[in-house]
This record gives sequence, C-alpha cells and structure tokens, in this order.
Amino acid sequence: MKKKLLAVCLSALCLIGFAGCGASGSGTITMAGSTSMESVAKAWGEAYQLNNDVTIDIQGGGSSAGVTSVKDGSAQVGMLSRELKDEEKQEGLTEYQVAIDGIAIVVNKDNKVEELTSKQIADIYTGKITNWKDVGGADEEIVVVGREAGSGTRDGFESILDVEEKCKYKAELNETGQVKSTVASTKGAIGYMSLGYVDDELKAVKVDGVAPSESTVSDGSYKVQRPFIVVTSGDASSEVKAFVEYMLSADGQGIVESSHFVKVK
Repeated sequence: MKKKLLAVCLSALCLIGFAGCGASGSGTITMAGSTSMESVAKAWGEAYQLNNDVTIDIQGGGSSAGVTSVKDGSAQVGMLSRELKDEEKQEGLTEYQVAIDGIAIVVNKDNKVEELTSKQIADIYTGKITNWKDVGGADEEIVVVGREAGSGTRDGFESILDVEEKCKYKAELNETGQVKSTVASTKGAIGYMSLGYVDDELKAVKVDGVAPSESTVSDGSYKVQRPFIVVTSGDASSEVKAFVEYMLSADGQGIVESSHFVKVK
C-alpha cells in the first residue's frame, strides 16, 4: 500500500514539474539577429517585462541569422538592420519597420580628417586609395575595417556606396563592438557602424558635407542610412504580436529616440 501511495505521489510530482516547465517556456520571447539593434532591443525588452508576464531574451548573430532563427523556430522575432532580400520575402515572414539608423563612417579620434565624399569612401574600401595623405590626412596607411558577410550593416553600407563584392578589408569583424574597439585602438583605421553606438572613443566623419545625427538621418540629408526591421513567422502568437506592437507604440518609439536612433512613428 505504501509503495502504491509513493508511486502515485511521484507521478503527481512529475506532472507538476512538466507543467511548470511548460509554463516557464511559454513566457519567453527570443529575439535574434542584428547586433546593431541589440541596444534598443534590450531597452525594449527591459521596459516591456516590467508590465508583462514574459521574459525577453536578446541574442545576436547578424541580420541573416535573424531570418534563419525565425524560420527554424529558435527565435520568435528576428532583427534585421537592412531590407529583406528578395529570396527572404518568399519565406512567409511578416516584417515591421521599427526604426531608422544612420551608418556612421568612423575613424580613430586622432585622425585629422573631418570629412570624406562618398566617392572617396568607396575608393578607400575598394583599394583605390590606401593612404590618408590622399584625402587630406597624414602620410599613413589606411586600415580598412568592416563587418562579416551576412551583417546587415555591411549589406547596407556596401549597397548604398555601390561597392558590393569589391571591398578589400583588412579585418572583417563579427560585432559592432569589435568594429568600435578596433577603430578606437588602431591609428590608421576606418570603419562603419550604427550611429547609435558612436561616442567620444572615435570620430564620425562628415559624408558629402553632412554630419551623421538623428536629425540628418530623419530629414534624409545624411544618405548613408538603413531601416531597422523585425520579422516574425506568419503564425506568430498573440504574445509575440503584442510585443511588436509595443515597439511601434509611443513608449516603444520613445525608447528608439533615447537609444539615439530615429523613430518611424
């Protein structure tokens, strides 16, 4: 009798354990993709969790990984710092533009160059210009830094400047933070990165006479810019849809502004 009672109790405990695990898992929304979007995504997640019984888990991996993660179900929301590619549009994803970002062209803060034209930047990245003296700087080799293949920042930069498949990189880095630290610590370096990550550790140059800022991105005068997009599966849950709606709400767009990006609403 005691053995039967023990077996019943153990079975009940197992059932409770499984139920608990299921409840915990259903309360998590995973966002994956563009590292350029990580700061604003974390801010959205932290604010949303305060008033909702859900955990927002933020992961990087790059824009292409954001699409793949939603397709294979390892994430519910994908983050892209570029437009969807034609082949990705055939995957049945639902897309939402949630912000606009400028791609800043950054150099080491000791570099004397304050401004570059679009053509000069293209020529630097394709290897036609290799010394800073040719663009008004010191007699010093240009160290060309960029992002890895699959990065939305790289796709945006190369498409805007029409240098796809032509760039000659000294370093191809996997994260925005790596670009920042490399340019900040390498005297002759040039790189590109999301405007929201630029600070006094490095210098953002003017492009065609226009400095990158929230206002110049918003009014379109700064041309090196791209959308921030999130994607979900076509059959996304009501919880996921509610979180995306929050990103586009007045509060969510306020977080976009405070993160130094440009709101879309």
